[in-house]
Amino acid sequence: MTDDERPGVPSGDESRRAATDAEQQRSIEAVPAPAPAPPSSAPVAAEPEATASLFHPRATPPYPGYGSPEWSGQYGSGQYDSGQYGSGQYGAGQYGTGQYGTGQEVSGGGPRRPVPWLAICAVATVVGLVAGTLAALSVVALDSDGSQTSDISRVDPIREDAAPLPSGNVNVAKVANTLLPSVVQIQVRNGGQGSTGSGFVLDGRGRVITNNHVIEAAADDGSIAVVLADGTRRPAELLGRSAAYDLAVLTIRPRDLTPARLGASRALQVGQPVVAFGSPLGLTSTVTSGIVSAVDRPVTAGGSGDASFINAIQTDAAINPGNSGGPLVDLQGRVVGVNSAIATVGAGLGGAAGNIGVGFAIPIDQVRLTAEQIIQTGEAVYPVIGAKVTSTEGQPAEISSVTPGSPAEEAGLQQGDILRSVDGDPVADGIELIVTIRSRVPGETVAIEYVRDGDRLTAQVTLGEQEG
Repeated sequence: MTDDERPGVPSGDESRRAATDAEQQRSIEAVPAPAPAPPSSAPVAAEPEATASLFHPRATPPYPGYGSPEWSGQYGSGQYDSGQYGSGQYGAGQYGTGQYGTGQEVSGGGPRRPVPWLAICAVATVVGLVAGTLAALSVVALDSDGSQTSDISRVDPIREDAAPLPSGNVNVAKVANTLLPSVVQIQVRNGGQGSTGSGFVLDGRGRVITNNHVIEAAADDGSIAVVLADGTRRPAELLGRSAAYDLAVLTIRPRDLTPARLGASRALQVGQPVVAFGSPLGLTSTVTSGIVSAVDRPVTAGGSGDASFINAIQTDAAINPGNSGGPLVDLQGRVVGVNSAIATVGAGLGGAAGNIGVGFAIPIDQVRLTAEQIIQTGEAVYPVIGAKVTSTEGQPAEISSVTPGSPAEEAGLQQGDILRSVDGDPVADGIELIVTIRSRVPGETVAIEYVRDGDRLTAQVTLGEQEG
């Protein structure tokens, strides 16, 4: 099959590494970002799973042995490696050579709060994090003097859109018919390796939203393509990305596009029906439905690079590797989140390390702000306090150092202070602290309650900013 033919269903290796967090934490999988694919003559691999995690174990899990699951089973060197999806049915055969090579646009035929026992991975490339690494992440994430804010932080978010469907709609088929023309597949290639993910059309100017961990393998050197709902394949350019929020904005030729309508995540209610769209395992235009299981879940996600800290929407709508970057939509047909991570108990149960009904999405309110920052400036910023806060499993967020001239120093925070809450919202550890801070905006003043020498005190901190 050549580049002039309609793309089929990509598949292939999905590299994953073990996600471990002591014996007290099972593995959680986030919606995969690009995973290494076979040589250029082989098919593009389904978007690998990127790492994410909820690091809040409260008790030893009831099933021993899931702290460091093995990834060499069904998705490793077994079913999807050299077997059914490796070099067999989807390897160098029907969907192998030529389909995703280089070339111009190709026109196709037809449409085609804390969790005590989970560890999380992005639904892209799976990268394991151990407890020691997590502590280091929490240190770096708040490390910035951040005493000034730039013009980037003053960018207004993209406005909400009117709902395309009535408020009383309960028909998922109507939601699917409304959104599918806006949903795309993302194909990433770097040298002889490739992967796939999902995304959606943001506007009529050719801008497309996806996860950073989906495209990060080609961010500096590689190629990115977008496959529209009708099978048309268009080369894409990276306009900008944010590792901090696991978001990226691409641009493609703006012709015959159907933009998605954007809603508001702040209005979501637990139990509210939602619909997830994407290309799990390379299966384009896949639709699943469920409910909002929870909001404000502190989750970390990302690919092989920097971790992202997300105040996530939790859903039981089926999300699997390859869904990363796809939209999570309400029954009025508006995007309320971007699928980014899933939780899994791993392959240790004898099954696949895929969907178990615990998925996570980036709230669209954050997406509307970060995407507009990228569109206007090519960069995105996130808020910081300018202090290093170490965090180990089950331990409070304690300041290990304060950057001179930072917002933290100006507010009187010191080394050894234990941070307990932000604007009255309790923070159990450094991860929750970072997630809570990043749900704010640079320049905003927050009340941070802390403990020093046994005394409970409060500091007013005006948040700084850092690019990322």
